[in-house]
Amino acid sequence: MARMAGTKPKTRIQRKNTEQILGAALDAFAQHGSSGASINMIAKAAGLTTPNLLYYFESKDAIRRELLARTLQLWMAPLNMLSPHGEPVDEICEYIRRKLDISKNFPKESKFFANEILSGLPQSKSEIFEPLKELYNAKIAVLEEWIRAGRIAPVDPHHLLYSIWATTQHYADFDVQIEEIAPDKAKDRFADAEAFLLEMYRKLLTV
Repeated sequence: MARMAGTKPKTRIQRKNTEQILGAALDAFAQHGSSGASINMIAKAAGLTTPNLLYYFESKDAIRRELLARTLQLWMAPLNMLSPHGEPVDEICEYIRRKLDISKNFPKESKFFANEILSGLPQSKSEIFEPLKELYNAKIAVLEEWIRAGRIAPVDPHHLLYSIWATTQHYADFDVQIEEIAPDKAKDRFADAEAFLLEMYRKLLTV
């Protein structure tokens, strides 16, 4: 969380510096993991001295927590939009599209979040998993109701969500692998992935 206290609005320069710090930290964390990036590395990338950076954030962990909070909101938003009132297969396909858009437009955030999950989220599991678990359980209930009503095929709703996460986030988290092993497929990978995944999930889910 930011070190600056009080309710006094930030100046333009303070807002600019805060975003520069978070942007530099995101780059560093996505590339090196939060444990591999130093506060000095982040300050240098942000164009600030380390003491100046520490005016805005009291520690590297404070920066990490702020990025986690922002990234969690970004990560949860597509799932939150899955409506129980829509046509089920279409709702799930729109969710897949939104997840692919996150991977395409926010690859650093995706890699940062993946790195944090792989690290075991030291000191912040409850901050991440409590709001995510609440949303997850609510959407599992929606999927279960659709299955009971015969509106989608009887699949395991948990594994359905896990597989959507895995197949959509792969295109951000493993972009280097895609570019190395299939460079001719890398350029249009998101459009191709959308067509492939939507066809696959429609076949899986249509009754």
